[in-house]
Amino acid sequence: MGIEIERKFLVVGEGWRAAADEGTLIRQGYLTRVTGPGAAPASVRIRIAGDRAFLNIKSAELGIRRLEYDYPVPVNEAEEMLARLCIGHAVEKTRYHVRHAGHLWEVDIFSGDNEGLAVAEIELAHEDEPFERPDWVGAEVSSDPRYYNVYLADHPYRSW
Repeated sequence: MGIEIERKFLVVGEGWRAAADEGTLIRQGYLTRVTGPGAAPASVRIRIAGDRAFLNIKSAELGIRRLEYDYPVPVNEAEEMLARLCIGHAVEKTRYHVRHAGHLWEVDIFSGDNEGLAVAEIELAHEDEPFERPDWVGAEVSSDPRYYNVYLADHPYRSW
């Protein structure tokens, strides 16, 4: 079973850039959102990250622990799915990796309809795992659904 334990924070300032990699452009769209009696809410998305593509299924409950499954798909098929099958707006961002105090942080700088939004995420081995917050990490938004990519596809940051 694929379990993701992830905490999400707003990014404050540019202090993370000095330790960041060169970043990867990510484009993703949602094929469906599953809800209904007896079924856990979930989203199904297609993501192109650099020269790789994935079909991703993620449970949609609030909080830091969710089910997540990734399956590689050919990039040309992912491009077609993004263009023809997705609902809502595409979510575009550049993802940077930053190491800090023994943990890997992912900093997402959004573009397109979500330009102006910057979010940092850290994946943890367990929910109570201690970690040091860098000074460029601001308010935690892990349980705020507005900062989930699936929400941003329907309600772009620019429209808030």
